[in-house]
Amino acid sequence: MSAQQRPLVGQVVTVFRNRLRPEAAADYTEELAEVVALAHEMPGFVETKTFVADDGERCTVVTFADPVSHRGWAEHPRHREAQRHGVASYYAEYSIAVGETTHASVFRR
Repeated sequence: MSAQQRPLVGQVVTVFRNRLRPEAAADYTEELAEVVALAHEMPGFVETKTFVADDGERCTVVTFADPVSHRGWAEHPRHREAQRHGVASYYAEYSIAVGETTHASVFRR
């Protein structure tokens, strides 16, 4: 964990859980790469990580520095377009949880 990736009070964390439709994987990967690259360029972007469970569920954790930068990403026209396209073409199901960090700590050995 780099110093930039340490959790800080006030950061906004989004947990995006989803399952892809079987036929969507190839096209999804291409559009995802474009959208992730855009997120990295947004003011206040901290990090994003995606994990895939054995049962195929995907979990992406996205962190922005503060509510203002998170809102900028949430309302970005290309991001909104990708969300609509995801519902129409890629996702079998998804859930989103967004929260502002109220406590943060780090342990290192």
